[in-house]
Amino acid sequence: QVQLVESGGGSVQAGGSLRLSCAASGRTFSDYVMAWFRQAPGKEREFVAAISRSGGSTTFADSVKGRFTILRDNVKNTGFLQMNTMKPEDTAVYYCAAKRTYGSKSLYATADVYDYWGQGTQVTVSS
Repeated sequence: QVQLVESGGGSVQAGGSLRLSCAASGRTFSDYVMAWFRQAPGKEREFVAAISRSGGSTTFADSVKGRFTILRDNVKNTGFLQMNTMKPEDTAVYYCAAKRTYGSKSLYATADVYDYWGQGTQVTVSS
């Protein structure tokens, strides 16, 4: 199993930045695709970004493209979500997720395929 722990959430004004971290333990981190999802009150969980095992491939939701960056450090077993030019509609609980895969460039944007989830971290953007 993989244990995931998010950190770095908080409150920020519109236009500001936050960097979320996802610390992984239990298995070889580089065997897993990693992704970030978010869920706002009253809404379904939605995909934000995903990064391949090596970090060479990434994909983003249209709503965050150009503003967010997803990164990973396989030596430190940590993933990151760098959020810039934030908007009030980015307010949500953010979750990191992991799925073991054998494809070096595999990416997944569907929550159901991910096997492991963190507990979530709250991000609030005020206008």
